[in-house]
Amino acid sequence: MPRRFQAKRESRRSLHPLKRLIDYGHNYRQQIWQAIACSILNKIFDLAPPALIGAAVDVVVKQQDSLIARLGVKDVFRQLLILSFLSLIIWGLESIFEYAYARIWRNLAQNIQHNLRLDAYSHLQELELAYFEERSTGGLMSILSDDINQLERFLDIGANEVIQVSTTVVVIGGAFFILAPSVAWMAMLPMPFILWGSIAFQKRLAPYYAEVREKVGLLNGRLSNNLSGITTIKSFTTEAYEQERIAIDSEGYRQSNRRAIALSAAFVPLIRIIILFGFTATLFYGGLDAVAGRMSVGTYSVLVFLTQRLLWPLTRLGETLDQYQRAMASTNRVFNLLDTPIDIHSGHISLPVKAVKGEVELRDVTFAYKGRVPVIQNLSLHIPAGKTIAIVGSTGSGKSTLVKLLLRLYEIEQGTITLDGIDIRDLKLKDLRYCIGLVSQDVFLFHGTVKENIAYGSPDATLAELMAAAQVAEAHDFIMDLPQGYDTIVGERGQKLSGGQRQRIAIARAVLKNPPILILDEATSAVDNETEAAIQRSLERITIDRTTIAIAHRLSTIRNADCIYVMEQGKLVEWGQHEELVARQGIYASLWRVQSGLKL
Repeated sequence: MPRRFQAKRESRRSLHPLKRLIDYGHNYRQQIWQAIACSILNKIFDLAPPALIGAAVDVVVKQQDSLIARLGVKDVFRQLLILSFLSLIIWGLESIFEYAYARIWRNLAQNIQHNLRLDAYSHLQELELAYFEERSTGGLMSILSDDINQLERFLDIGANEVIQVSTTVVVIGGAFFILAPSVAWMAMLPMPFILWGSIAFQKRLAPYYAEVREKVGLLNGRLSNNLSGITTIKSFTTEAYEQERIAIDSEGYRQSNRRAIALSAAFVPLIRIIILFGFTATLFYGGLDAVAGRMSVGTYSVLVFLTQRLLWPLTRLGETLDQYQRAMASTNRVFNLLDTPIDIHSGHISLPVKAVKGEVELRDVTFAYKGRVPVIQNLSLHIPAGKTIAIVGSTGSGKSTLVKLLLRLYEIEQGTITLDGIDIRDLKLKDLRYCIGLVSQDVFLFHGTVKENIAYGSPDATLAELMAAAQVAEAHDFIMDLPQGYDTIVGERGQKLSGGQRQRIAIARAVLKNPPILILDEATSAVDNETEAAIQRSLERITIDRTTIAIAHRLSTIRNADCIYVMEQGKLVEWGQHEELVARQGIYASLWRVQSGLKL
């Protein structure tokens, strides 16, 4: 990766997660400002009733000498009527702005979490295959689901809480110094301690919640892995063993949460003790000033109410802080995923599928999986357009790795691979992969209908085209025998079908795609003889005038190939047609004798 990109990525990672979240949401600036404005206005109108209560007390006590009377309204009835009318307006506006901020904040949270999830998933799809092999599916699911949902919860509630508490401090603090500067400092005295305590708790909580997010990722990974392997668990009767492992991971998650809770739960009680001093001081010294006549009874009433409105909401800082720290820990994990560099980049040359001839050439190709010795070493191989070639060899010789390199699921370390004379690194990835049809021994079917799985990758195909592809793959007859025919649900990973049925659906999918290059990676390795014969008949039809690369253990399936290559330890050791290789009495001949039952 170029140094400038690495430096840029490290610079982003050094930013505070809140700053990164704000930067990410720059497209929603107008919506954010609207939400902030509604939150502030709602809080201002929410704080107005204590002032109305003070004014009402002032009217009752002073009557014609009240504050409203000084504005020209002497009649007590009219004064109270004005206060009642103002109350109606203020309560109405408070309700309107509460509805507005709740709706805007929630929609904002939905929009950001929706886009963040899509961006994270899109980035995930761009990462090379090695990234997924080093991580658990459950851990990645935890980021895409749990962490982004945690962020949504904070934007739903926490952001509004922070703004409203800040508004409360500013508005009530200002009112205190205007109405009673002599006792205002007593109410404000706890504020520095509360802020200091909040910052201290935030710093202490951050590593605890980072650990919580890590533990839940491990737990989700274990659960996802076990659900995928439930057949293996049952067949080996390891339910109790897996139950114990889930219990250990769940206990780790519980303990990490317990440590975080022990600290966060202490916040509110400590803040309440600090608040008590400010409230008591205002109540006592303000009361003395009111009795001595230095403060009106109405003003004193307002101060007592405002002190409570100022200080008690600060106890919610604990809950808000808890949400904030959880959200920031989740934000870190999501943006760390987005910061993961993409090692395999698309080229710039377009190659329409109709223009592909299918000539493939590998020149001096070397490749090694991360941290391992080379699987393929200085390998050169020419595959003529429209021909069928086969690659055989012992397990671990590098056969299937060639398929991954051709599809650019991994990047070669040395050498070049060309398609029709063009380096595949220069081709657009979408064009490269679209012109290659892969039928793997590990067939993956999506949860859905047979029809949806055959049409996967060819969404515009008609039902007639789909059925024709199934007939070529000799899958049509068994599909029609299914309960709902082509509309039958196959289950997750196609578990409702047999191995041979899944394989034939995979072949039908490749036939419907109609690629100029077809790769068969052990396509008949896990089926019975009858199914193998059916698959072989279909393969003979679909490989005509198409570049075909067949990787096989069963040599009987590739004996008619135009050329057979034998691999050992990442190198080509023999090549030729079946009869030539058998006559040569080399590695291929030995494999043939073993599989055909001839004496060695």
